[in-house]
Amino acid sequence: MERIIAVVFDNEKKAYEGTAALRQVEQDGDIVIYGGAVVTKHADGTATVKQFDDFGGIGGLAGTALGSLIGLLGGPVGLVAGAATGFAVGAIADIGYYDDARVGEDYVADLFKSLTPNKVAVVAEVDEEWTTPLDTRMEALGGTVYRRAMWEVRDIADEKEIAAMKADLAQLKAEQAKVNAERKAKVQQKIEQLQAKIDAQQKKAQARKAAFEARQQSKSEVLKSNAKAAGKALKQFANTPV
Repeated sequence: MERIIAVVFDNEKKAYEGTAALRQVEQDGDIVIYGGAVVTKHADGTATVKQFDDFGGIGGLAGTALGSLIGLLGGPVGLVAGAATGFAVGAIADIGYYDDARVGEDYVADLFKSLTPNKVAVVAEVDEEWTTPLDTRMEALGGTVYRRAMWEVRDIADEKEIAAMKADLAQLKAEQAKVNAERKAKVQQKIEQLQAKIDAQQKKAQARKAAFEARQQSKSEVLKSNAKAAGKALKQFANTPV
């Protein structure tokens, strides 16, 4: 099962021991790691993010579910692979990344409360069939593990949103046929604005789906290269809808 995991530690030393333990769990064949980062919360309210590996050549964190989760925890994400970036922590309610992170608001809220100043979190996007191997290693290091299964691409939500806008557009066009010339011009302006929004939303939905499918393909290659984990994870991956 594809999951986002976050392990909160008291300091960076323990967090980096946690990243080593995470890799060991993968070598043992119990998980597949698609990407990860260490997020350090500072006393002044800022956070530093460092991508600790680029697993399988999938690429940087920006634009991924994991990158979006980091954005929710620490502010807008603008990462360069392998580089540390500081940024001010904003209110998570002001950042609309929940859908892109593919986890619920309650999960993010729990992490936000746990990742207090001077705490450090190891976050990763993984494929995991059972929780004991990872939890055992992280608990031994003093880490608190948070995990959540990731929901799939927002096809249905996108379709509903576009359908709702198209319904508004149809109503505006019907209204335009009944009003006087002066009003027609104002309604036409609204029609053009709404049509532009529909076009933009359709492009966004197409790009989101294309990015999702491309990343799923990259994940498939990671699974194929991971002999120990491939047998159990590929079966789960094959049933993932796009």
